[in-house]
Amino acid sequence: MLTVPLAGDRLTSGQEDFSRYSGSRVLVTGASGFIGTHLVRRLGELGARVHAVSRTPRQDSDDPATWHVADVGDAETIGALIASLRPSVVFHLASEVTGTRDPGVVRAMLDSNLASVVNLLTAVAEHHPETRTVLAGSLEELRPEEGGKAPSSPYAVAKWAANGYARMFHQLWDVHATTLRVGMVYGPGDMNHHRLVPYVTLSLLRGEEPAIGSGTRLIDWVYVDDVVDAFLAAGRSPGSAGLSLDVGTGTATSIRDTVEALVRITDSPLRPRYGALPGRPLDGARIADIVPTTEVLGWRPTVGLEEGLELTVEWYAKHL
Repeated sequence: MLTVPLAGDRLTSGQEDFSRYSGSRVLVTGASGFIGTHLVRRLGELGARVHAVSRTPRQDSDDPATWHVADVGDAETIGALIASLRPSVVFHLASEVTGTRDPGVVRAMLDSNLASVVNLLTAVAEHHPETRTVLAGSLEELRPEEGGKAPSSPYAVAKWAANGYARMFHQLWDVHATTLRVGMVYGPGDMNHHRLVPYVTLSLLRGEEPAIGSGTRLIDWVYVDDVVDAFLAAGRSPGSAGLSLDVGTGTATSIRDTVEALVRITDSPLRPRYGALPGRPLDGARIADIVPTTEVLGWRPTVGLEEGLELTVEWYAKHL
């Protein structure tokens, strides 16, 4: 099993409040994913009684969680879990992530990223309204002031609709639901090698020239440990109910600059093939506004892009 390093003794925003997770029952969906793996391990270190949900069984796990094989898309299953566990906090990370612009993925995004949220919120409302629910949203969602624009992808529109349902459940039935609109997460342990940072890093380490688009798109990159901090802060914040908060750095970095940083860190003589991939329609800069997030959660990112990329490259070079 690959070991993913966590922040360890690094001082994190709001860490003084994280000790309150000790002894609390916490449910994490999508627990075997990139963010979920980091979050489950951190919660275990904090002494939480972690119940982790995944669609596939864990065969070689060294974390302290109790694992449940379940599909959050099944309303009866998630209802039974909430009714039996009555968790103090649910972190809903189960999601299908893709930027594909293809009619064939619309239904999959609806089922995975919207129906699962409705199932979870309904279960909480019916069985344990005291549960605080933190949903993983996306900066790809439209903000209210962008109401006249079209969502950029089936993924983005499903996340946008899920956010609307979360606000409705809070307003109508007093469900403590918070949506964190997360930027482009990167860091050690991301096993989705189609994402830019793992793909470019592994290509360079293997001596292969990575194929890139124009590289002009601006991205808000946020390190995975910082994202975990934000979720932990939201799960303990009484003032976050019904809110949608951005989780990013507020800094725009072009894909080209990110790729060039990876070339420099890996000390590779290779040159990326810019323009080798077509652009995607409706792609644009989605940069976090973290001022409200800091005001409500007391959270702010602590890992800069250069440091985060160095830690990420180091992990891939060691493990893969």
